[in-house]
Amino acid sequence: MYSQDSYDAGVYWACRRESAEECARRAESFFRLLSSCDPIYADWFEQANSLKKALQLRFEPNYETFLRFFKKKAYQNGPGEISFSAWTGHEEDGRGGAVSLTCGACSKFYSNVCFLYLPWAGPEEERVLTVPVLTQVMRALILAWEPDDGGVFSDAYQRLRNEPVGPPRTGWLMYFSRRRGEVPALPEPVRVEPVEDKGTLVILTPERFTVDDPAHVALASEVRAVLDRAGLLKEYEPAPAH
Repeated sequence: MYSQDSYDAGVYWACRRESAEECARRAESFFRLLSSCDPIYADWFEQANSLKKALQLRFEPNYETFLRFFKKKAYQNGPGEISFSAWTGHEEDGRGGAVSLTCGACSKFYSNVCFLYLPWAGPEEERVLTVPVLTQVMRALILAWEPDDGGVFSDAYQRLRNEPVGPPRTGWLMYFSRRRGEVPALPEPVRVEPVEDKGTLVILTPERFTVDDPAHVALASEVRAVLDRAGLLKEYEPAPAH
């Protein structure tokens, strides 16, 4: 049994100007890949001010739909910058998930992001919060968005470490793009695997990572120290936008 904790998956990338068409293409790819990770990701709804209204806003997550969304003023933060969120339509607390994303931004103050709130109750939690499924989830995020870094994060561990809000953070799973550099050798039982030609996924523990296990906390600290010495935890500075 695990103490009550919640987990999220997210990826981040710095300044990258992209059109609504490019963001729609990436969003279609992400939702398509995500749908194969678990049945809870089969249906998607726009968010609204009431549950009744939101449940009427089911949409097909394809290119044409996202392009229509992204050209609406409601989803535009400014010139070329899109922010969008959606949820899985599960009315029971903790049984589904939600996505929040920002694409096309080039700001010194915040990153582009695609963030997935993971289930924290019921059989959905037991299915999704496993290394095989979360590895697929991370691959969906990485292949669609080509981020700089990201991971699967335990909220309890983030509170324990009191880490900064911004990336890169220590996670159960962590991702580093090739632009950041090479991932060094890491201690057992950490697993390291490539994600095609994009970068490297680091998996701390084969079982669920939890702050209830002192060995997990010690391993996370050890791995973080190794990654820090390798320069992988510095804020990524992209080439200037043209």
